[in-house]
Amino acid sequence: MKINEYYRDTANISLNGSIAALVPTILIIGGNISFFQKKEIMLLSIPFLVYSLLGFQIYLFRLNQSISIGKNIKKTKSLYQSIFNAKQLLVVYLNTQNPRLLLYFPDGHQAGEIKKYREKGFKIFGFTKTFALYNFHDQVIGFFKVKGKKHLKIEIYDRDNVYLGCYEKKKVAWRKQKKEWLDASGRYIGAVEGSTFFMDEHLLDNSNRQVGRLRRGWMPLEWSPIFPEPNTPVLSFWEGLSEVDKLVRMSFLINEYFIER
Repeated sequence: MKINEYYRDTANISLNGSIAALVPTILIIGGNISFFQKKEIMLLSIPFLVYSLLGFQIYLFRLNQSISIGKNIKKTKSLYQSIFNAKQLLVVYLNTQNPRLLLYFPDGHQAGEIKKYREKGFKIFGFTKTFALYNFHDQVIGFFKVKGKKHLKIEIYDRDNVYLGCYEKKKVAWRKQKKEWLDASGRYIGAVEGSTFFMDEHLLDNSNRQVGRLRRGWMPLEWSPIFPEPNTPVLSFWEGLSEVDKLVRMSFLINEYFIER
């Protein structure tokens, strides 16, 4: 899915909402004309009608964005070979019945996605909530197993179900939490520090050096023809991180999008 297809899908979601809002509008107006014939009852249809019109306007706006972006994206395949060889990824949350976190290369091609993982007979994770990271070929390249609530723990596995480490979130004081990574042996390898009120998360290693960042509102201007929303979050990784390092650190996205936000 290219980024223009995402905008097309969100346009369709708005259109479906607009059409759904017409149903109670028609029922109220039709029922009133057929049975009650009172002007006051007609007022009940106004909120649904306004919502329907607003949804249709959003549909037209998103559809226009999709068409405009489609003209700017190159027709050739992406220059990026893997989700792990990109220094920067744009993060888009698709809030549907089955939420997904879509990851895009700066050229507008999809790098991968994170979503809930379900497979019959997959006994390693049992009945716990598990998410998977998929590449742009829709192949699983990592698993994230979520445990606990007050003391959140996200275990990370590679595509072969080899345990790599975990992400832990603990409450240490009022409105203060500690978020850190441990490797497979339980050794501290880094932490996440950021703002409570806006998205600017710093990914640190065990020497307190920044090795990555997730922030909103700092998207380069040259990307705007493909990503029209300037507040699209950008995930950056510093050079020197291995594929395993990046996979482990991407576990914090589960907490950011599927748990906290």
